[in-house]
Amino acid sequence: MHADIETPPAAVPTAEAVVEMRGITIRFPGVLALDQVDFSLRPGEVHALMGENGAGKSTLIKALTGVYAIDDGTIRVAGEDRVFGSTADAQSAGISTVYQEVNLCPNLSVGENVMLGHEPRGLRGIDWKATHREAARHLDSLGLHLDTRSLLSSHSIAVQQLVAISRATVLDARVLVLDEPTSSLDRDEVERLFAVVRGLRDQGVAILFVSHFLDQVYEISDRITVLRNGRLVGEHLAVDLPRSALVTQMVGRELVELEAISEIAERTIDRTGAPVLRASGVGKKGVLEPADVDVYDGEVVGIAGLLGSGRTELVRLLYGADRPDTGDVELNGSAARITSPRHAIRHRIAFSSENRRAEGILADLTVAENITIGIQARRGWHRRMRRAERDAVVKEYIEALGVRPADPNANAGNLSGGNQQKVLLARWLATAPELIILDEPTRGIDVGAKADIQRKVAELASQGLSVIFISSELEEVLRLAQRVVVMRDRRQLGVLESSAVDVQGLIDYMADGGEGSVA
Repeated sequence: MHADIETPPAAVPTAEAVVEMRGITIRFPGVLALDQVDFSLRPGEVHALMGENGAGKSTLIKALTGVYAIDDGTIRVAGEDRVFGSTADAQSAGISTVYQEVNLCPNLSVGENVMLGHEPRGLRGIDWKATHREAARHLDSLGLHLDTRSLLSSHSIAVQQLVAISRATVLDARVLVLDEPTSSLDRDEVERLFAVVRGLRDQGVAILFVSHFLDQVYEISDRITVLRNGRLVGEHLAVDLPRSALVTQMVGRELVELEAISEIAERTIDRTGAPVLRASGVGKKGVLEPADVDVYDGEVVGIAGLLGSGRTELVRLLYGADRPDTGDVELNGSAARITSPRHAIRHRIAFSSENRRAEGILADLTVAENITIGIQARRGWHRRMRRAERDAVVKEYIEALGVRPADPNANAGNLSGGNQQKVLLARWLATAPELIILDEPTRGIDVGAKADIQRKVAELASQGLSVIFISSELEEVLRLAQRVVVMRDRRQLGVLESSAVDVQGLIDYMADGGEGSVA
């Protein structure tokens, strides 16, 4: 498959399609976001929309859901031409969306969220008994048996996702768009979500599914449409599209980087001297039982565990974002007190949070400003960076990490998730840290961007940078790390040499609470 596509291929026939999008074109200043894209959805199917970050997936979804107006093309829903001027127009046509970030009201009850804006009313206003009764009925229809009067915030992200889907059934959705619904879920929660999705599919709902987890795409999808650089690459039955062919269509090349990354990571680490960081008995009452971590020069230490295992809590204590109750920390053999992120940065420790939106990217600033703000903060605002110095640093990291578009003046909030993650990585690397903590740096990004970030981390570690790496994808942890700290139930189970364990062995080790063999 060549990177340049002369004409979009013909789509699979769309008889009885509930949604038909033809020749969809959307332009932004200086960018052709979608170029004559065709897409269709049929009742009773799960249709995956695939592509790298920046391929046009989100733009196409926003065209379908009324967020963006189209510059060219047509949208037909149930055989009727539609022009969506708002999300309300799309909802009135029976199109409902559940986003990666749950878009509900955590301070309200489950029942209030399910029925929000559609509450039964009586002579005195909202009939709350009827509201909760109706909410329970919609939840029960999806196999969800929840206390409708409980606060939404008291439930896991997985349950909140299911509540959002239940709300879509209140709107009598004929089309359900699921945008990265599993990015924050563990395996059991994914299974629960998929059971609901299959039930809706069997009821005739057309489901558009977006995910960067290829295993999940093949598990749940009937058809797959691939976009690249804003253009349609192809539409296939899932059973007819081998995984390797899907990846090649997405990235425009065969992805061989993963083998190279493993080769870089397979290094012998010298642990005879003092580690860059040694944390002994670091813990916080009610948050994390005391844990031990050491990281040597040029070593990648992975932290593995299910959601809620204490992975993020541990690294926040190491970085000083939260203060531990117990434990000691040494840096390069000398005792150190890290009671705030400022102390950590002063000791050349960088931390990239898993919460890219709230604690990472500064959406209103440019790419250049996002990359250099860490350097500027470290040296103090009274010592401004010279323009030539700033431009050189920004150019170096845009090229090294493959940030797209390669425009330092682009608004960072307009970048795809994968490119925002590259900008965040660039910000911290530009401060020349001795140790960098990366919490879910590849979550919710495409396979090509993920390989780019993994390759860069492996290369930097081979050059002497020490790394603590957290990922929900155990295969990724084992590929990059020389050792793995295993967590469960907010306590440390043990530390394993990654060369001595495979993914299944790591899963078994977690399930057994650290007992038994890991081979």
